[in-house]
Amino acid sequence: MSNIGIYNYRWLLQELVLRDLKVKYRKSVLGYLWSILNPLLMMIVLTIVFSSMFRFDIENYPVYLLTGQLIFNFFSDATTFAMNGILDGASLIRKVYLPKYIFPVSKVLSSFITMLFSLVALLIVMILTGVKFHFTLILAPVVLLYTLLFSVGVGLALSALVVYFRDIQHLYGVLLTVFMYLTPIFYPISMLPEWLVTYVSHQPIFQFINMFREIILYGSWPTLEDHLFCLMYGILSLIVGLWIFKHKEKDFILYI
Repeated sequence: MSNIGIYNYRWLLQELVLRDLKVKYRKSVLGYLWSILNPLLMMIVLTIVFSSMFRFDIENYPVYLLTGQLIFNFFSDATTFAMNGILDGASLIRKVYLPKYIFPVSKVLSSFITMLFSLVALLIVMILTGVKFHFTLILAPVVLLYTLLFSVGVGLALSALVVYFRDIQHLYGVLLTVFMYLTPIFYPISMLPEWLVTYVSHQPIFQFINMFREIILYGSWPTLEDHLFCLMYGILSLIVGLWIFKHKEKDFILYI
């Protein structure tokens, strides 16, 4: 993914992102408001279910829940949409030469913009629940950048592999569901068995969620080690995703 390629085709990348955003809420009365309403409504339902039925002893549970939801939902949506990027752009890829990575990358970026709208929901909940606004909030964009890098890498890999193995589309949905329940989004990590805590606490999405929560909810400054881990996950994902994509893209035209 060269800088020259991105720069020369920035107009196409912009058009693809805008198209995805328009299609997402086409014929919807509330339009982009759903980016705010959807996380709010889900938070209300899940807060009632999990905090009342299971009685988690978590301070400011609505914000705890929403910070986890926003990060995980962005990763889930971005990688799922990116996975179909090459297949969705097949008609254009057959006709003209274009850097093919632009298609999955545009899907991730459109999901990222949608997630930025959803941050308004987080702001509303923080105000309504009386959560203190800490100076550490200035680091929130850094966490989102780490998550974006990681999602682009995973999205590139999936978009290349699904061209050859269409069953990945169905399998990935199942894996995301399992992954969601194994990630402490709705519950504290202390609820997991001890043997599972070590695995979960080192997986990338939990690292992003945990750093985001510490910054937003508790006003804690992440350590240098935290930043290095998250940056490493993002860069490693991007490198592996690019390698898989470049290795497979030469034969895309034969399968799409």
